[in-house]
Parts: sequence; C-alpha cells; structure tokens
Amino acid sequence: MIEIKNLTKIYKLNKKQMKESKTKSSRKVAVDDVSLRAKKGEIYGLLGPNGAGKTTTLRCIATILKPTKGEIYVSGHEVQEEPEEVRKKIGFLTSDIKLDPQFTTDYLFDFFGRLHNVPEENLKRRKEELFEYFEIKDFAHKQIKELSTGMKQKAAIAVSLVHDPEVVIFDEPTNGLDIITARNVTDYLRKLRDEGKLVIVSTHIMSEAEKLCDRIGIIIDGTKVAEGTLEELLQQTNAQDLEDAFFEFYKLRRE
Repeated sequence: MIEIKNLTKIYKLNKKQMKESKTKSSRKVAVDDVSLRAKKGEIYGLLGPNGAGKTTTLRCIATILKPTKGEIYVSGHEVQEEPEEVRKKIGFLTSDIKLDPQFTTDYLFDFFGRLHNVPEENLKRRKEELFEYFEIKDFAHKQIKELSTGMKQKAAIAVSLVHDPEVVIFDEPTNGLDIITARNVTDYLRKLRDEGKLVIVSTHIMSEAEKLCDRIGIIIDGTKVAEGTLEELLQQTNAQDLEDAFFEFYKLRRE
C-alpha cells in the first residue's frame, strides 16, 4: 500500500527559471498538500495536464525527490526515513530516465538484477518471462541506441521489473508508443494488478485512464481536486465520460 499524507513540494527558482516561467516569485509550488491512499490489487491513476504535479508526486514516492513537507509510506516504510527499503519494494519507470544507449538490454537486465540482489536462478527465470512477454528476445543483444522507440520502452519496463516489485510506478507508460505496443504495456499492467500488486500510473490520456484505472486521482495546479472510481467521478459531475468530468473539475478549480 502507498499512503501520502499532506505532500508538498516547493522548488526554488533561479533568475533564468523565473524569467522562463514569467513569474516574479522565486518559489514554485509543484505539489500542494496532496493526500491519497492506493492499495494492493488496484491500478491507481494520477490524471492531469502537463505540469500538474503528477511526475513530481511519483518522484517523491520513488525517493528521487525529497518532499518539502508531508509523509509518504510505501508498504509501511516512510520514504525519507527508510529510502533503501522503499526502493526494494518499487519498480519505477519514467521517460526522463533513459537506459544507457551503449549497453544491451540483456546486459542491463542482469546488471540491475544483481544490483537488486536477485538470485541468479530467479534472475534467469525473470529474464525469460519478461523477454518473452515483451518480445525482446530477438533484440536482447542489440545496443539500446539501435532499438525502436517502442522496443526501448519495453526494454525499460522489463529492466524496471527485474526484482519483481510489490509496487509498480509508471509515469506516462504509453507516451509516444504505437497502438499495438501501448496495448501490450497496458495489458501487462492489468496482469500485475491481477497478481495482487499495486500499480500507480500517471497519464493525461483520458481514454487510457478510463479503460485502465480502478481508481483515479485528478491533479490540477499541484492540488488533488477529485478522487474515486470512474463511476463516482461521472456521478459527481453528471458527465458522460472522463474527459467531460475532468473539464468540470478543471472549471471548478479555475473559478
């Protein structure tokens, strides 16, 4: 389970960043007092426009960023007090973190497996399972830089799951993928959910969130403005689909 209590993340801006952001303030509140709970056996979606705070929230969960305020618990471990224990529990994937282009998928899978102290027998079994599912076998000994965008993404997913984590955190997992590869990825996320794992994904694709997520948290301007199942969100807004519901929450936020 993941529990976030009053998460706030504030960045200090230099003069160049202030100019680019067209602001006179040297502080940017990326995430503002966000609280949520996500449990095993569900896919929880963070939905919002670009710059809403989704990635910052996920990076705080993954111990990459340090919260300014608040607490985050992953399987009972607080991210600032026990970061190493948290990292053992999670698999984290974001498009901003790339696999080293000069290495092969096969090498990187083994490297990160040993980094996670995965026993050699288990590592071999995980490689066979993941490489077969994502159809990586024929490309396993090619350098990452030689792979297509879709194959790079599938390789990154396989590497991030090498240690069979309890919690899977994917930031925009289908961004830039063709429809077949995207479906392959979302089907695997459902498989992980059905195995009892907790999956958290961020997305700005409404149709993807509708089909994939068991519960959805909507973040706008760093603030969680709504949370619930698709049916609950539609009832709250009298909307016909998630896109219409999102814009109702967006309008309320802007008023």
